Amino acid sequence: MGHGSYTSSDWVKLKESSGITTTSRANDLFKNREMDPKFNPKFIENRLSLDSEEHPDSTPIIIGLDVTGSMGYLAEKIAKEGLHETMMKLFSTKSVNDPQILFAAIGDCCDRAPLQVTQFESDIRIAEQLLQLWLEGRGGDSPEDYPLLWYFASRHTTTDRNAKRHKKGYLFTIGDNDCHHSLRADDIRKVFGDDSKGVKVLDLASEASEKYHLFHISISFSRTYMLESAIPGRIININKAQVEYIPDIIISTIRLSEGTELEQILKELPEQIRPIIKSALSGLVIESKGEVNF
Repeated sequence: MGHGSYTSSDWVKLKESSGITTTSRANDLFKNREMDPKFNPKFIENRLSLDSEEHPDSTPIIIGLDVTGSMGYLAEKIAKEGLHETMMKLFSTKSVNDPQILFAAIGDCCDRAPLQVTQFESDIRIAEQLLQLWLEGRGGDSPEDYPLLWYFASRHTTTDRNAKRHKKGYLFTIGDNDCHHSLRADDIRKVFGDDSKGVKVLDLASEASEKYHLFHISISFSRTYMLESAIPGRIININKAQVEYIPDIIISTIRLSEGTELEQILKELPEQIRPIIKSALSGLVIESKGEVNF
């Protein structure tokens, strides 16, 4: 997948046809009331991020949103503003070549829809598929099941960036809690249909890191002990009032990973948000560069 290019005009048309306004709420935006089978990982062998004549240097970027009960506002914000802003800034900053975006909705293993995944896309289909996800809005008690997405990315995606160029894509999970210490075999069978042994989150993070740079954006400032153990130095802490800056945080993190200096990144941002982005990235460890110092 990943054909075409994302344009502002296509976004305007989609907003008009879908009735998206500044006052739209999550239930207005996400109209499905059950999981669409095409997004059910149980029926998906592989999601593909492949090169083409149009996009010869594809870069897979996975963004996983916590859609449990306390987090409906996040998907609403991303759908109304964040996705479009992210795409336009990805292109304007030339953060990576030929970005291909896959969105995921992450619930809990006890939900009817623990995980939903779109295709990797490069054009307005990114937004169209995002709006087709089901916001189940349930979830059990914390911790959460963000590592479901690591499992899928590791074992059910194929990317030319990794296979041909031996480079990693990017995977961001976004939520307000910690994760469990393992995925049980029964849950793997339920969600993915795989006959697999249970896997510890530490091992799963290591496995997924063979293909992707893993980051987690934590919205609550609550301690994320398990996540911090699994992906040390790659937890980005923000508060709820700073959700609107997630596009800049994602892009700044990618640019750091691709070798752009922090000083240059901050200089290109509006002056009023520089302290917010600088604080969010404080202590972040970038694989190829070491710790980001301020």
